[in-house]
Amino acid sequence: MARRSVLEYPDARLRVRAVAVEDVATVQPLIDDLIELMTASKAIGLAAPQVGEAVRVVVTDVSGAGAAVEAFINPEVLSTKYPGMVEESCLSVPGIVASVPRATWVQVRHLDRSGELRVREFEGLPAVCLLHELDHLDGTLFIDRLPWFTRLRLWRPLREARRRADRV
Repeated sequence: MARRSVLEYPDARLRVRAVAVEDVATVQPLIDDLIELMTASKAIGLAAPQVGEAVRVVVTDVSGAGAAVEAFINPEVLSTKYPGMVEESCLSVPGIVASVPRATWVQVRHLDRSGELRVREFEGLPAVCLLHELDHLDGTLFIDRLPWFTRLRLWRPLREARRRADRV
């Protein structure tokens, strides 16, 4: 069972820039927890900062069923293209779904779970998911990418989330 839980907006730890992983072996338990939390939440991606760990680790599973789980350690975006508007949501911003400007193709360099350096390309949902999760590594939430008129529409629900957090 995962020992961590997903942080929710406006938790300040979601805004911290994650640091590079020095030793892949040290993040294996974290990766296991991220995969377990992602799967249990029926999500397609989760980043370490979402559980309060400010390290550059992301997991994805665009199958949504545990069939395509991947871990990305110290991922770096090399190139993006095909910008579009895509509908996104986030475990850390529950209840909010909105269209976000996002590239739909990405080339990324990363270490896999075994520490092997890889350069890969993703298109469509896998690219969008990965870019969304990589934003978390830099302290960016998908709501930060929303056009101003969409942010205005979501102002009340986001304000309520901040108020609930202040009461806790």
